[in-house]
Amino acid sequence: MGRLSEFGERLAAWGRGLPPVAVDAVIAILCALYVMFDAGVEDRFAWWVPLGATANSLPLMWRRQYPFAVAGITGITTTVLSLAGGLNDVPAAQLVATYTFASLSPPVKRLIGVAATVVGVSVSILLPDDEALNLGVIGIFFAGAYALGVSARARRDRIAMLEERALRLTKEQETAATRERERIAREMHDILAHSMSLVVVQAEAGPVAVRHDPDRAEQMFDTISVTARDALAQLRRVLGVLRAGDDGDGDGGRAPQPGLDGLPGLVRRVGDAGLAATFTEDGAPRPVPADVAATVYRIVQEALTNTVKHAGAGRVDVRLGWTDDHLRIEVTDDGAGPPSGPGTPSADGSGHGLIGMRERVAAAGGTLDTGPGPGGVGFRVTASVPLD
Repeated sequence: MGRLSEFGERLAAWGRGLPPVAVDAVIAILCALYVMFDAGVEDRFAWWVPLGATANSLPLMWRRQYPFAVAGITGITTTVLSLAGGLNDVPAAQLVATYTFASLSPPVKRLIGVAATVVGVSVSILLPDDEALNLGVIGIFFAGAYALGVSARARRDRIAMLEERALRLTKEQETAATRERERIAREMHDILAHSMSLVVVQAEAGPVAVRHDPDRAEQMFDTISVTARDALAQLRRVLGVLRAGDDGDGDGGRAPQPGLDGLPGLVRRVGDAGLAATFTEDGAPRPVPADVAATVYRIVQEALTNTVKHAGAGRVDVRLGWTDDHLRIEVTDDGAGPPSGPGTPSADGSGHGLIGMRERVAAAGGTLDTGPGPGGVGFRVTASVPLD
């Protein structure tokens, strides 16, 4: 029995690999031959039987394109053959048509097809004075064909649903991967832009300091070292997200993100670069979620980076204002403001760094405002993020 089932599965797989037209042609030929064979066995073969068998079976060639119409034509020719005495057994072509419209037709047409089939089978059996018992037997055949068609429809719908679900899951995964790449790109931009800006400023001033103020030069080289090491540590943390899935280390990308406790050191390193940098807090500090703390850190970092790179400022002030439900961040410098040009920030927030800040603040549910400082002097970045 197992071998027979395996053979059936192989035969079905082989049949599915054939062109649909070839399969339908074979089915039509077999149904026509069955009508002629049945008429010959019953001594009812006449010259018109092959014509009737052809008219009865040939529409099956188009059963996939027009299942309802083919079922109607095949039903009519089956009834005519039966009334003329050319068919006295199982109507094979009509069973195939029934299976097809049950599998492919919409609900209303299926209902009409079932009603017409019941009428046609009843007429074909009862009018020629056939035994009424045959009505039940033929009815079982038609019910089986219809059930197989409905089963095929359900299987096809389930496959379509699973394919749609798999496609949706793939799109969700691609979207998540894109968002993760964007997040990593923002993190790397913030880290590299800030750290390298400080390193470049210190390195450019280093030769002058070596000649005129060796102690100051030593401090600048220490700042370069600390800044570079901090940048490397943050890069390792960001890139650890990418490596975590490869080495099985589930904590590779979960190291703590920079937070509010890192702001004083951030401002101090900017001060070591030659700017008069201050950091003040108003209100009562309180613990905040890690993602909010990281957002605040990156906003301050990007604002300080823009000040070092573009503002030409001599002073920068960082202020945190604590309220019951919000944390306000304000970074103000006394520079000439950012120059206009490709890749540089602008007062309307069109620079890449300011765009990144807006995205971070929006993700935290806050607001960001950028523009000239008090009295039109310098540049000011103001953000407010909710604490709840």
